[in-house]
Amino acid sequence: MNTLVLGFRDIDASMTPLVGGKGANLGELSRIRGVLVPDGFCVTTEAYRHVVTRTPGLPELLDRLTRIGLGARGEDATRAIAEAGGEIRRTIEAAPIPAAVAEAVGGELAKLGADQAYAVRSSATAEDLASASFAGQQDTYLNLVGREALLDGIRRCWASLFTDRAVTYRIQNGFDHRDVLLAVVVQRMVFPRTAGVMFTADPITSDRRTVSIDAGYGLGEAVVSGLVTADNYKVRDDRIVDKTISTKKLAIYPDGDQGVIETEVTPDRQDRQALTDRQILDLAGVGKRIEAHYGNPQDTEWCMDERGIFIVQSRPITTLYPVPTVTDGHVHVYISFSHQQMMTDAMKPLGLSFFQRGFPDVPLVAIGGRLYLDVSTDLRSAVGRKVLLASMKSVDPLIHNALERLVSRDGFIASLPRGKRALRLGTGYFSWSFLKHLMRLSRSDDASLVPQAMAENDAAVGELRRRLAGLTGEALLTRIEHEQRLIQQAIYDAHSMSIVYVGILASRWIDKHVEKWLGEKGTANTLSMSVDHNITSEMGLDLVDVADVVRRHPEVVDYLREPDPRTFLDDLARLPGGDETTSAVQRYLDRYGMRCPGEIDITRPRFAENPSALTPMILADIRTYEPGARAELFARGLRTARDKEQDILARLERLPGGRRKAKRTKRKIAQLRAFIGYREYPKYMLVQRYWVIKQALLREAERLQGRGAIRDVEDVFYLSFDELRDAIRTGRVDEPEITRRRQDHVGYARLTPPRVMTSDGEEIFAEYEAGGVPEGALKGLPASSGIVEGRARVVTSLDEANFGDDDILVTTYTDPSWTPAFVSVKGLVTEVGGMMTHGSVVAREYGLPAVVGVQNATTLIRDGDRVRVNGNDGWVRVLNASPAQASDQPRTSRESE
Repeated sequence: MNTLVLGFRDIDASMTPLVGGKGANLGELSRIRGVLVPDGFCVTTEAYRHVVTRTPGLPELLDRLTRIGLGARGEDATRAIAEAGGEIRRTIEAAPIPAAVAEAVGGELAKLGADQAYAVRSSATAEDLASASFAGQQDTYLNLVGREALLDGIRRCWASLFTDRAVTYRIQNGFDHRDVLLAVVVQRMVFPRTAGVMFTADPITSDRRTVSIDAGYGLGEAVVSGLVTADNYKVRDDRIVDKTISTKKLAIYPDGDQGVIETEVTPDRQDRQALTDRQILDLAGVGKRIEAHYGNPQDTEWCMDERGIFIVQSRPITTLYPVPTVTDGHVHVYISFSHQQMMTDAMKPLGLSFFQRGFPDVPLVAIGGRLYLDVSTDLRSAVGRKVLLASMKSVDPLIHNALERLVSRDGFIASLPRGKRALRLGTGYFSWSFLKHLMRLSRSDDASLVPQAMAENDAAVGELRRRLAGLTGEALLTRIEHEQRLIQQAIYDAHSMSIVYVGILASRWIDKHVEKWLGEKGTANTLSMSVDHNITSEMGLDLVDVADVVRRHPEVVDYLREPDPRTFLDDLARLPGGDETTSAVQRYLDRYGMRCPGEIDITRPRFAENPSALTPMILADIRTYEPGARAELFARGLRTARDKEQDILARLERLPGGRRKAKRTKRKIAQLRAFIGYREYPKYMLVQRYWVIKQALLREAERLQGRGAIRDVEDVFYLSFDELRDAIRTGRVDEPEITRRRQDHVGYARLTPPRVMTSDGEEIFAEYEAGGVPEGALKGLPASSGIVEGRARVVTSLDEANFGDDDILVTTYTDPSWTPAFVSVKGLVTEVGGMMTHGSVVAREYGLPAVVGVQNATTLIRDGDRVRVNGNDGWVRVLNASPAQASDQPRTSRESE
């Protein structure tokens, strides 16, 4: 069989390496009954390979481009990429078409019609994949007639593999330029009345039951390129549920024998519906037929003439958040547990399964590498619905508002399953024992209860380490399973959780009553500053002590600017002052080394595994503070809290019944300061135990590697806990499955997880209630009172947490590992968070004005912008854009939202 040119009839979905993603899809589409595809053929990757390997100078140019890509950073790299790509394009466009390729193209034209018009499109081997579409990265040439015009179009398609945008996209997605080959699709032109694109799942809401169709006049390129605002039709369950009829002023039509031309649409047609209702439903039916064939939602390009509907391209929709599996025939509703835990990054399979096993009574579902709570049965119940909505209003108002939108739909409640509720008295944190302890402790302000509970935990962690020390193999996994039950008991311990809630309830009581009596909001924020036993805020202050040691040794400071993560502690030890520095760092790691960003995922690297992650924050502390600042920072917060207490009590005493009000308030303040610091401790308890268990699992992974069962120790992170047990027992793993899961994890990491979604895949979005926000400001939740202005530092990783004294941290989320960075900034803005999440609690402890839950803050605020953060009313405003970042482009939210 000729492997240089293949007709669609000879192509199927398995032939991507030979004909690229688009070519394979078109061949497969041609096989679907009831789907019309214009005839055509593919010039295969073998032809492209022939040109690349036999054209003088091209292999060397590709090697040069690959070397540039490996270290691509900044404007110099951008220029180098453009220069190398341009030279490759010119070389390919000047190269002759191989005689065998030209002959095979001529043979196919003779079969299809040499005098017909054709479209010539690229089809790369890394194109139209489920994980990356590469849509629009190479060029398309329309209405080409004759052999020579087609051969020239083929040559230009080959060259377009090296446009700046295509090269940059491959670098960003980790594709080697030499591994991505290009086929070319040659397809007979259809000269349609209407054309456009069709998504078999709604690309805005991700609802898999809704087909979304964009339609315009003439060739579909006008719609695909964004030249016109197309009509949009939505079809759900064979019904048109929405229409948006746009004014379509332009269309693209063939221009004589070659090329295309833009044409103005006559006024009488501009506002007319491009498709009839019958055509809309017929087109949606074709789309669902294609989706059923491929088994996943499709992004298609279509056109329509007097003969019917033609499909000219179909590829997977790569931007959809995955759909959970449901088999009971009911609609299920999922809320993001990850948002509530300040961990919206994708987790690896071992991390997901380990956390789920640790809390078997909680209906946690892994979706797209994140954890979600199935709250369907709670919403079905009138009582459960009330409890859930009330709890979400304080935890995450955006989840609350989205749920309210959802349950207000006609007939929606009846579509949900009945069953046992997740949130009910007598379970988890809401056990009867907890309620009894809470009632008893609410009458106490005995601060000795907190260090006593902490000491008991430290002893329990020591016992855990001793129990696991000598175990290996299946005995170790069995013991860890038992320890997970003990961890759940520790987290749900009624006495421990009642200490947490006494502090929380005292905070709420103070805020409510002081606002009622004195008209002052957020008083508990100030009263919470510099409390004892806050393990998370102490983590930030203790790093200031480490910075004091480091600052005494200039060579250590220089090294920390560019540390080597692989040899960090050894490198420090060899420097002048290294022994003292290493001892200080090690003391810090002994207490906080189990922490890290995203720490509920047991697979994430801990500070103890990568101490160099602390260096940006150490350097920031050295710049920001004078020696000995730790004690002064704590003392300053304590003075502020004490002054606020005296001020509040004095003002209350001057009110009618003021002595009684002041007495009650003084007692609640004592409870607040005695217990609120412990709010951060239960998560510390969890990650302490996770770290001990992770060390044991890594030792077991090293044994598996020694047996040849896995290539890399971290391969076990892509197994579930039960699969890890099987691997230990059998000495075997499914390597292709591990590779696939690695790829899935990379894909999941690029997705933005929705706060609320349904089992139809629909993402439910909501906004804050309007009111009290200046025009142009971004709304969020007031998490820590105060108003501050400063320079926005937009960072998404602790590696970038190198702040100055005028900086306001703007990030996606903060968990306890970010706390050391809080010491060096003057305000906080996050996309995720609630009043009692970790970032909010610690911001109040440090007296930082903070606004959390600001949707798309890291996109709408640019690094270097001057911003005002209003932690009293919950809004952020950009005062003026950074000169380095200013542009004429409007600030827009992420497309997925």
